[in-house]
Amino acid sequence: MDTQDPLALEGQVCFALAVASRSVIAAYRPVLEPLHLTHPQYLVMLALWEQSPVSLKEVSRLLRLDPGTLSPLAKRLESLGYIERQRDARDGRTLCITLSDRGRALRAEAEKVPGQMMERLGLSREELVGLHATMTKLITATDRLH
Repeated sequence: MDTQDPLALEGQVCFALAVASRSVIAAYRPVLEPLHLTHPQYLVMLALWEQSPVSLKEVSRLLRLDPGTLSPLAKRLESLGYIERQRDARDGRTLCITLSDRGRALRAEAEKVPGQMMERLGLSREELVGLHATMTKLITATDRLH
């Protein structure tokens, strides 16, 4: 970091995060294409592989996405046959998302993604664990600001 100029672009954490985010998401593209998933759809599927059925509102909370952004992702995943969307029988206002058989089966293929990404990025598991810990600390710090 350039200690002479506090506004040097290359020294800004926000710049490094923005570029890294775009670059990493782009690196996922060819790995996710065979699964017919975009990166945001992959994140939804990760949440559902952990817990299904789940409400759209809960997925929105887990992924920190606005429900208006999440809804088209869910519709696309449904059109791919990976999920089913249905109203909760107890509360018709709640939209529940459930993995379909095809969506559950996709998990086996998706289990290869983390290893492929480690290889593509040229980072070890230990490096990624450290990076994840730092990012989690940053997320926690910014959560306190809201």
